[in-house]
Amino acid sequence: MTIGILPDNNPADANPHILIPICTGMGYARNIIVVKSGRAVIAIEGAYGTLSGIAHALGDGIPVIGLDTWEFKGKGRINIKLLPAADPADAVAKALALARTGRQKRLAPFPTTTPPKQKAPIRTKPTKKA
Repeated sequence: MTIGILPDNNPADANPHILIPICTGMGYARNIIVVKSGRAVIAIEGAYGTLSGIAHALGDGIPVIGLDTWEFKGKGRINIKLLPAADPADAVAKALALARTGRQKRLAPFPTTTPPKQKAPIRTKPTKKA
């Protein structure tokens, strides 16, 4: 069974392999739904929408398998967080294996919760000099 989370409002825009099209009308914002609905992501070729999906997945520690897609450099070397696949069968095998082992460590640089508010310091009245 295949479910397609579509960026627009027309189910006819789904590719022929989609059995259940879910129309969101959200454009690229639907990428968050796509990523959060899986335990691994396969990024195939793509443009900025694919880049957005990769970023959301990596930020949440969801493994990403790349098939002829974006490459990332950090500190002068290729980022190893995107696992390359040789072909579609290899991508699916790697995604299934990673999905079974669980999520990677969260990579986002900011905490997901707001820290508690600090209490204001108590002020005292100035003392009179004698």
